[in-house]
Amino acid sequence: MSGYDEWILACEERDGIRFSWNVLPTSRVEATKLVVPVGALFTPLKERSDLPPVFYEPVQCSGCQAILNPLCPVDFQSKAPYWVCAICGQRNAFPRQYQGISPDNLPAELVSQFSTIEYTLQRQATVPPVFLYVVDLCLEEQDLQALKDSLVMSLSLLPQNAFVGLITFGNHVQLHELTTDGCSKSYVFRGTKEVTTKQLKEQLGLMANATPGTKRPAEQGQPTPATSNSASRFLQPVSECDMTVTDLLEELQADPWIVAEGKRPLRCTGTALSVAASLMEATYPNTAGRIMLFMGGPATQGPGQIITDDFRDTIRTHFDIDKDNASAKFVKKATKFYEALAKRTAKNGHIVDVYACAFDQTGLLETKFFAQYTGGNVVMGDSFDTSLFKQTFQRVFAKDSRSEFNMAFNATIEIKTPPQIKICGVIGPCISAEKKSTARISDQEVGVGNTTAWKIPALTNTTTIGAYFEIATPSGQAIPQGQRANIQFITQYQHPNGQLRIRVTTVARNWADAAINLPSIAAGFDQEAAAVLMARIAAFKAEREDPADVLRWVDRMLIRLCQKFGDYRKDDPSSFRLQNNFTLYPQFMFHLRRSQFLQVSNSSPDETTFYRIMLFREDNLNSLTMIQPTVTAYAFGIEPQPVLLDSSSIQTDRILLLDSFFHIVIFHGDTIAQWRKQKYHEMPEYENFRQLLQAPREDAQDILASRFPLPRYVDCDQDSSQARFLLSKVNPSQTHNNSYAMGQEGAGVPVITDDVSLQVFMEHLKKLAVSSSS
Repeated sequence: MSGYDEWILACEERDGIRFSWNVLPTSRVEATKLVVPVGALFTPLKERSDLPPVFYEPVQCSGCQAILNPLCPVDFQSKAPYWVCAICGQRNAFPRQYQGISPDNLPAELVSQFSTIEYTLQRQATVPPVFLYVVDLCLEEQDLQALKDSLVMSLSLLPQNAFVGLITFGNHVQLHELTTDGCSKSYVFRGTKEVTTKQLKEQLGLMANATPGTKRPAEQGQPTPATSNSASRFLQPVSECDMTVTDLLEELQADPWIVAEGKRPLRCTGTALSVAASLMEATYPNTAGRIMLFMGGPATQGPGQIITDDFRDTIRTHFDIDKDNASAKFVKKATKFYEALAKRTAKNGHIVDVYACAFDQTGLLETKFFAQYTGGNVVMGDSFDTSLFKQTFQRVFAKDSRSEFNMAFNATIEIKTPPQIKICGVIGPCISAEKKSTARISDQEVGVGNTTAWKIPALTNTTTIGAYFEIATPSGQAIPQGQRANIQFITQYQHPNGQLRIRVTTVARNWADAAINLPSIAAGFDQEAAAVLMARIAAFKAEREDPADVLRWVDRMLIRLCQKFGDYRKDDPSSFRLQNNFTLYPQFMFHLRRSQFLQVSNSSPDETTFYRIMLFREDNLNSLTMIQPTVTAYAFGIEPQPVLLDSSSIQTDRILLLDSFFHIVIFHGDTIAQWRKQKYHEMPEYENFRQLLQAPREDAQDILASRFPLPRYVDCDQDSSQARFLLSKVNPSQTHNNSYAMGQEGAGVPVITDDVSLQVFMEHLKKLAVSSSS
């Protein structure tokens, strides 16, 4: 690993940030010629155990509102010390409490090692987090019982001061009261109509809870939180209603509405979500709130309907959506309904989690906006009675190294840039906070653009956004000698304990004139971060454009990058070379082209949506694992070692462990599988074989222990049907068309596919890159 690579990893560890280019070009024209955009992968709440406790308000620049940081020059010589903003250059006086500072007596925010610092504000959130369960009752008895058990278990994991509520739905929606003693009471809503906030307030006599210590005018005739007509009927602290909610959950029965033969259950998912969103908006707007939707099938009636209740009507496929067939007739209307609902919840700072467990599609395609706009969790499984759902749901309430919940609420991220850099946008689980700063907003919109701030209702310590920038300096305009590109990320959020916190990360990168110093810019290329940032753009485009056009765009960008930074003689492919920090990038693009993000033929619309949602929010390492899975080989006489993601790695006397983020596959070569079937591992004299079989399982368990959501676990043998999970990912260097070495030792296994191999891909890439006509 080079010194530059180590520095990049150290920056990621310290600040949770990786740039595609770590040395920036000085003009807009030169930045465009780099092909890969200037961008950054930023993890706002990257877990840090060494952050100092800072219990005061941050000091802001009077000009651009950036926050005091170690990159700001400070004049200690003058009678009244002042500081110069590292972002806009504005001169600012220190507040009174900073009197007495000196180079030997610095506040934490000016210490160079604290480029990331977190302020704990004295203001407390007025309302603890609210958790509202929205439960589908159109389930099989076994599935429903497993879901009830998981929900009862989750009550013990919630913060004891957290508010909790319960909504169930089937043909109708039931909003359950939590205050009744001995007799359960609920309000029933027709499943065919949307319920607005105004309607809910009028029907239930609800009001937004007042902030403690404030009084509402009596003449308005509005009830106070202490009256029976308040939110306390439906949302109560866990410590007060634990037994009531437990009893309600245990008494839940499958929806009693009779389902005729050949029909699907009548399920009003859209109405249930509208009731939940309206209840939260009417009672606790702009506070930490989490709506947790558990659905076991597609919506078959009411707003947000995805399919009819007749089994003769099949649920939409990618082909149906492309051709606008009858099976896809509900897609546009349902998508429009759920998107509007997701915007409402996101603007109120509320999160919507979607736990979809069924063997058929449930409607993740249409409900994807809850994940994209609110940052809510998305879990897709076959049943609520599987370890995949049960363990994943438990991890929602997991705690970090400080024994604090790994969840942050109602966050806002703002990016401050110098005049030479404009913001194109962000790709991640967020919605625009609509903060306009014309001088800092680029005309080239990427993802969620036209703003310098974004609202993210849900954050964890791995949530990662992709920020894209434009170099705005006109060609020929020089940047002052010694000046650096300083960028600041300000994240304000509510901690689960009610504290309001602001985390500030300020980073600097060098400028270089590409006309005379291109090697310096090239040396600062981070091929891993660049691959992930380009993958996000490609997947974002694929949701809106023809996938074939997106593939051509990926190819064009790769060819242009190789032409720009490759070392070659014109029209001589054999002379083509890339420097070390570019060599893996074409390989990443090859696997991206074959990935489930761009190739949709083997996935349902729900699966494709799920994969893209995870790509848009995971950090650099997890995203790379999705694009190019890792393979580890286990064999006699050698330590477990990483091997190529290639069909040549498949050997009969090996065990392979594939990690594609969504799947963990243990693949036994044919010889190993035969020995296992003959039970050699149970014989004392073959203890080494037992250990060989056990080693990949232990490593797989280590991966499963930390992954969220839990990946699908596949244990298979060579030539079995489940071996397809590995064969679909490896580079097909040997296929049924070119398996000349078949049967020779170490030759690997041919893959039956028409896909080109990485070797053929690279040959064509070299030809196109060196061609004088391209």
